This record gives sequence, structure tokens and C-alpha cells, in this order.
Amino acid sequence: MNIKRYFLAFVAVFIFVSLASFAVHGVLLHPAYAQSGLIRTDADGAAHAPFLGLAFFFFSLGFVWIYAQGVNAKPWLGQGVRFGLAVWVITSLAEYTVSYAVQPWTASVVLTQIGCELVMNLIAGVIVAAIYRAR
Repeated sequence: MNIKRYFLAFVAVFIFVSLASFAVHGVLLHPAYAQSGLIRTDADGAAHAPFLGLAFFFFSLGFVWIYAQGVNAKPWLGQGVRFGLAVWVITSLAEYTVSYAVQPWTASVVLTQIGCELVMNLIAGVIVAAIYRAR
């Protein structure tokens, strides 16, 4: 494994996922989350924010590591899109479907979560594939 390329892809995915997650969950969906009463208050959320960074760190670490293990000589863009889609299915799609079943989220909130996470995972897949394409 090329450590330099891995590190570069990790940093790029970490930054992207952190910013995109904040935009989606911290801005776009925050009013719906706050109205539901199922999330922490702003002060309590801020106190626990380091755990979000830790979660994004681990996600990015695993995301790039799995991609690096399976990258091949096929066109990079298709590999990135397929990888982002596969990760979305086993993470976000599964997670938010379970959340809808066990928590009182509205269908519109869950569909927004699922849709935004799809776009985020596809972009993250393309980012890592673009970095790994130049062998």
C-alpha cells in the first residue's frame, strides 16, 4: 500500500465528510432534529462534538483502507461511484432504515438523510478514486 497516497486520500475524505456532514446534519436537518426532541441540546451537543470528529476519523480511515485494498486497473470514476454506492448501502441506507423503524423520525427526515448521505458517499468515493487513479 502506498502510504503517501493513503494519507492524502484519508485527509481529503476526512475533510469532505466532516464539512458535508455538518452542512447536512448540523444545518439542513438541525431544525427537524431539534423539533423531534431526539437530539442533545446545543450546549450538550457542543460538549460531545469531539466524538463526531472521532467518528469521521474512523469512517475516513476505513473508507480509504477498504478502497485501497480493492482498487484495480478499471476506470477510476466508475470504481469511485460503485464504491461510494456500496458503502452507502451498508452504512447509511441500512442505518437510517433501522432508525426509521425504531425511532419516531418522520419519513421526510429519513428520506432526506438517506438522499444526502448517498450524495456524500458518492462524492467521497470519487475523491478517493481520483487520488488513487494516478499510479
